[in-house]
Amino acid sequence: MKSIAGIGIFLVLGLLVAYVVGFQPIFGEKLPYDDEQTGLKDRIVIKFSHVVAENTPKGLAAARFAALVKQKSRDRVEIQVFPNGMLYSENREVAALRRGDIQMIAPSFSNMNAIDPAWYVMDLPFAFRDQQDVNEALRGILGKRLFETLEPYGMKGGAYWSNGFRQMTNDVRPLRTPDDFRGLKFRVQPSEVLERQFNLLGASTISTPFNEVYRNLEAGAVDGQENTISNILSKRLYQFQRYMTISNHGYLGYVVIFNEEFWNGLPPDVQLIIEQALRETTAWNNQAALKQEKGLRLLRERARLDIITLTDEDKAQWKDKLSPIYKEFADTIGPGLLEEIDRP
Repeated sequence: MKSIAGIGIFLVLGLLVAYVVGFQPIFGEKLPYDDEQTGLKDRIVIKFSHVVAENTPKGLAAARFAALVKQKSRDRVEIQVFPNGMLYSENREVAALRRGDIQMIAPSFSNMNAIDPAWYVMDLPFAFRDQQDVNEALRGILGKRLFETLEPYGMKGGAYWSNGFRQMTNDVRPLRTPDDFRGLKFRVQPSEVLERQFNLLGASTISTPFNEVYRNLEAGAVDGQENTISNILSKRLYQFQRYMTISNHGYLGYVVIFNEEFWNGLPPDVQLIIEQALRETTAWNNQAALKQEKGLRLLRERARLDIITLTDEDKAQWKDKLSPIYKEFADTIGPGLLEEIDRP
């Protein structure tokens, strides 16, 4: 019996020694950072919904932003991008953000008019000469004031992204002078400024979500529409149009917005990572939006479009015809903002 007891004690002591010598270092060491973050801690997931195609300036910027956040956070933060209105259409995404169903959106400026009429300033015709002009305005008082309009609605502005300048297309006749618009019907974004713009040119309008424009043109519900080269190309809107005018008459941009409650709940280091990724993405986006020549070349190759470009003399006629819109909306937009743009 003593020998059996001795053997038992020997085995127990042996196991203890084996644990101390062999197993303890394995369980005592900290796991490498990546394993610890992705395996033992919950990742932060941010759902980012937008309504355009993945190969547009906004679509490419969203993908680039997601990749940068993933890299900078070492896979701790995941930006899940849902393009093409997969989750919400443009007239529902703001409400979804405010409810907290999604954490991030990038609506066009025209879709923000329902939040605050100050956003109408971005829809005014010929308000900006070029992308640099836009960048300077949004980095200054104008951009700050527009961000401030989001705060009462539980939203936080993050950045401004560009899709470039709007051009005109239609299926009836070339549009070179204001008189050429008379009697035509155009699809516009939900904006009283854009509706008034076409009314001054003698045209009528209907307002529909962006993802319905293709069907509007296909069904003949409208004669034409205004959009950027990238949107015309990516959504194949050219398939139902015969004429295109390079007018650069209006700017199409986006405001990147977070649900404020969600943002405030993020760790400070994660906020810094996201802000840095946004700055880098915005700088890249602004440069990418300048490169419309490639898109225009592709349109010439793929589309049966008669493309004309307005001369300075042509633009002067458009500006003169549209100039009343500035006085009409001055009080609606509010004091001070019109001084921040290049009014005709």
